[in-house]
Parts: sequence; C-alpha cells; structure tokens
Amino acid sequence: MHTFPTQAVILAGGQGSRLRPYTDDRPKPMVEIPGTGTPIIGHQLSWLAAEGVTDAVVSCGHLAGVLQEWLASAVLPLRVTTVVETEPLGRGGGLKHAAARLPDASAPWYATNGDIWTRFSLREMASFHAERDAVATLALARPRIPWGAVETDAFGHITDFIESPPSPYLINAGVYVFSPAFTAMLPDRGDHERTTFPRLARERRLAGFPLPHGAYWRAIDTAKDLTEAAKELGGSALGG
Repeated sequence: MHTFPTQAVILAGGQGSRLRPYTDDRPKPMVEIPGTGTPIIGHQLSWLAAEGVTDAVVSCGHLAGVLQEWLASAVLPLRVTTVVETEPLGRGGGLKHAAARLPDASAPWYATNGDIWTRFSLREMASFHAERDAVATLALARPRIPWGAVETDAFGHITDFIESPPSPYLINAGVYVFSPAFTAMLPDRGDHERTTFPRLARERRLAGFPLPHGAYWRAIDTAKDLTEAAKELGGSALGG
C-alpha cells in the first residue's frame, strides 16, 4: 500500500507576456478568472488541499512580491512557503530549487504549472504512478483544436466540417507526480523537459496519466483563455 503525496510545488515564476495587460502588474497565477473573484493560484491551492496536500512550495519570479503579499493576506487551506529565483534557473532548475524546500525529501510530491486550471483526482494519478513504479508521471490532456476541422474523402471531396475537434495528440497537461529520487535528477539550471524527461522515457521510468473522461482542464495562456474559462465555468459545477 503506497501513501499519497501530501506536498506539492507550484511553478509560478513565468512572465505571462501573452496575457498582457493582465500581467503588467501581477504574475500569471495571480490573474483572476472573470466571475470567480479568486486568482488562479487560489483555486489551485484549494484543489491541492482537497486532494490531501498539507504543504505547498510556490516558486516565484516575475512580480514575486505581489504573489507573496496575496499569500500572506489570504486564508489558505494548507501551509505555503515561497521561494524566489534570484537569477533565472530554467524550468528544471526552478523545480529543483523549490523542491529543496519541501518538508519531506524522502516522500513523493506533486507539481503543477501555475497557469493550469483543472480538476481531477490527484490520488488516482498517484496510484497510477505507484502501480507503474515510475520516477515521474505526467498528466496528459487532449485539448480541443481552436479551429474548425475539415474532413475529406479519398477523392478529395469535402465530406464534413467539425468545429473545434479534440486533438489527435495527447499533450503534457502541466501536472505531475514525482518520486523522491526525481529531485536529484533535475538539472541545477536548464529545462528538465529536454534532459531529465527524455532520459527517463528511454529507461521506461516515465509514465503518462490520461486525464479522466470529462475532467476539466485548461491552460490560461491568453486573454481568450480567460474568456473561455469564464464561459465554461458559468456552465459547469467547477469551482472552489
């Protein structure tokens, strides 16, 4: 019987340049989904707490003070520590820097990008990770293509138009489960997705957990994503 992770890292240091002007005075995870009154990171912390996480380390960068101020004044459902990169370490280096502040180096941990808006069972993902004896497990999403697709027959006649179909490819959903050994495999600086992940994939120690059917997932990259998320929220029970 494995134990579920109770600690997590949130990567919240990005510039969020494609979300301007929203990110002119705040980091990306501090942007609010219209109509909720809570920044993205507030929803993430609620989700992590509901999934049994008691301690989170937030890796800050761009406009770190704004995020730290909000965390200091908000009523939070779990213990939160912040770390600030004094110089850019890259995604892998930033993850390693933050992981060093987790309360238990010998226990597994979750990680999530600070701009991900999702709800699914992290415990299910942790069980999947343990069953495969993986060092790292990535959540995998199948986002909708933002354009209309065209179907043709073998002769080249158009047979159908499909509005925003699901992508034929799975993508990295930006949510992870890591075994304790993973931390030491991260680069001190640089991108783990170009170094650590490919190595683990070759060794068959990297697993991919497809998001359960019907699970909500959206990366908030642009102003259009904010609008779409607000619309989707209005028609669903997602909240918290």
